Amino acid sequence: MPTSSNAATDVADSAAPQPVRSLADDIRGRTDDELRELLQRRPDLARPAPADLTSLAARASTRASVHRALDSLDRAHLQVLEVAALQLGALDEGLLLTHLGGPDEHSDGPSGEPGMGDRVRGLLHSLWSSALLWRGADGLHVTRTAVEALGPHIAGLGPAAAEVRGTTPAALADPARLDALLASAPEPARAILDRLTWGPPLAVPPTHGAAGKVAEGARWLLTEGLLLAVSADQVVLPREVGLRLRGGRLHRDLLLGPPAVQGRSHDAPVVDSAAGQQVSDLLVLVDELAAEWGPRPPRVLRAGGLAVRDLRRLAQVLDVPERRAAFVAEVALDAGLVGDDGSLEPVWAPTPAYDDWQQLPGASRWARLAQAWLVSTRASHLVGGTPPGGSGTVNALGPDVSWPPARGLRRDVLGELERLPEGTAPERESVVQALRWRRPRRLPPTVDAVVAAVAEEAEWLGVTGRGALSHAGRALLADADADRLAAAMHAHLPAPVEHVLLQADLTAIAPGPLEGGLAQFMRLVADVESRGGATVYRFTPDSVRRCLDAGWSVDQVLAALTDASHTPLPQPLDYLVRDVARRHGQTRVGSVGSYVRCDDEATLTAMLADRALSPLQLRKIAPTVLVSPVGAPTALDFLRDAGYAPAAESAEGGLLVPTTGHHRTPPRRSQPTPTIHTVDDDLARTLVGALRAGEEAAAYQRAELASRPGPPLPSTDPTTTLAVLREAAADRQGVWIGYSDAAGGVQRMLFYPERVEGGRVHGTADGTARTLSIHRVTGASAN
Repeated sequence: MPTSSNAATDVADSAAPQPVRSLADDIRGRTDDELRELLQRRPDLARPAPADLTSLAARASTRASVHRALDSLDRAHLQVLEVAALQLGALDEGLLLTHLGGPDEHSDGPSGEPGMGDRVRGLLHSLWSSALLWRGADGLHVTRTAVEALGPHIAGLGPAAAEVRGTTPAALADPARLDALLASAPEPARAILDRLTWGPPLAVPPTHGAAGKVAEGARWLLTEGLLLAVSADQVVLPREVGLRLRGGRLHRDLLLGPPAVQGRSHDAPVVDSAAGQQVSDLLVLVDELAAEWGPRPPRVLRAGGLAVRDLRRLAQVLDVPERRAAFVAEVALDAGLVGDDGSLEPVWAPTPAYDDWQQLPGASRWARLAQAWLVSTRASHLVGGTPPGGSGTVNALGPDVSWPPARGLRRDVLGELERLPEGTAPERESVVQALRWRRPRRLPPTVDAVVAAVAEEAEWLGVTGRGALSHAGRALLADADADRLAAAMHAHLPAPVEHVLLQADLTAIAPGPLEGGLAQFMRLVADVESRGGATVYRFTPDSVRRCLDAGWSVDQVLAALTDASHTPLPQPLDYLVRDVARRHGQTRVGSVGSYVRCDDEATLTAMLADRALSPLQLRKIAPTVLVSPVGAPTALDFLRDAGYAPAAESAEGGLLVPTTGHHRTPPRRSQPTPTIHTVDDDLARTLVGALRAGEEAAAYQRAELASRPGPPLPSTDPTTTLAVLREAAADRQGVWIGYSDAAGGVQRMLFYPERVEGGRVHGTADGTARTLSIHRVTGASAN
């Protein structure tokens, strides 16, 4: 065993400058500031925290992490990376600029302003900071995983001829001969080349012996080696030919800066005022949804979601289009205000959290809705469409509305608005083009529909006003807490009122938003006829009966209306309330199935003769009593539809106040709000300190292992092990591994991996083919 002084000497020796031969060596040589920048650019590397710098490098090389990093690149970074990925070995900056568009076109300008060279160097440094490039003694290299993640046809170019044939034909290796050959191509061949120039480079050749100009052109290209057969039914345009046809450039359009977003400008107060009005309307719509689903909760479909007819009814009640009704239902679900009650026959109903939410000030109520919408992975614009890969219709509140990319795309669209000057409402096509530059790999084919949907939902939610980002919307994107978010919206909400104006035409006007008990009472006793800056309520016999059914007496209704109004109680409204109250409860319904009793025998006779009531199968058992085999709730519905205004009766003969008007789901444990994980300066500083400590401990371990017989073989976590094995398989090199056998012992072997897949590594050891389970590999070290 070595002494501690020898171990320290070994560590000191290992800390001496070593040649940088891989990404792991590069990362170990970075400064603390550079490591912090890496963790902030790629936050997925920080969770869970890696043990040391070697583990950090291994994690940065995994396919999932690299794909995530590539998806976050804009078009400028992606185009430079694609050009760099096609170079073998260290990057040649002159060749890089040539492939981007030509050295003359992109040289630095004489005015002293930064030209193409400076911009490309800045992009390369950014890619190195993100660990998609690593810096060796001879310059920058693209990581192997990044090249693989870019796909087989980078920038739409095919493979090099040597990769297909094993050698490069002389005609392709000499630019002058290649130019002459392309110039002599007949018209049919030239048409094929034009279609393949900018990708994709693969094509299906005509069948053997086919006639026609296309077949003639394809045969000429194959004969001259300008097309190469890769299979019996596919040909490919070699990279050398593609680059020559493109004039040495990789991309048709080089976009190293975002496109300008065009739009209209509005005054900021106008934007905030419009947003505040939208918020006021939204809060009313959520309250009306709860008021509708409390007494009449719609059932949950067997596959989950809300039936189409129930969504259509909700849209009629809210007096909005179905797509907006779906949005209101979805945002209420996201905020935990409605849910599945979990009963044997489940229904959608308000949750107990709705009652607490309803008592909050308007701005606080909005803050909860807005925060839930921003982090939601549900996309209400999918409602009414066809689910991907399936048939039928996407139902509101159903599982098919869940779409994980929605959260990121929502932030991307709003981020484009945030970059504009205050009050600017962008044109939708400009936003789409900006997103195509900002996130070229992450956009779905339906990006136009997504941008339109996000813009529409943001307007309904008050995040935007007249198409421009509102003051409160900017606070939302800055991840302000609920209190600051509510404060940002409070000043722009219409001031709530505590009175209405009763009219002689059986309407009432609320000159502003109503809150609290008055809002609940007005929704109970009247129907909303129109909304806007002022809300118009309409009194009808059904609406007054609804209030009486909830347990209000005629005197209480008239007193509440008188107290709430700044105008005298109109005589027509007084007559309406008293007339409905006079008839209310004359007819009592119980259970037999059910019974109907009434002191007015003529009324019962009319019921027996009414054909609309025939499904009830009514029969008289006494001069003032009818019975029916159906249940009391059904009998109540039929009689009300027929205009008889019955009241429910308890078993003791008293008036039964229905409790279904307050149906709520059982209390549920509150769900944690989804968050987007980022790495701030404090967390990055802490992680870098831990990585340095872990690297020092690993160095001591390597020093100790180096003193033992055999090659040094430290223990490695599965991520590091996989990275080492994949690197060795790609380089066709051996790797020393520790392998746990069935008896529990660990044997060392020099293993030559060939491929890694399905949790196993296939290769050879001591000349024998072996397949090893990766979970049994205790450590791996390059030979």
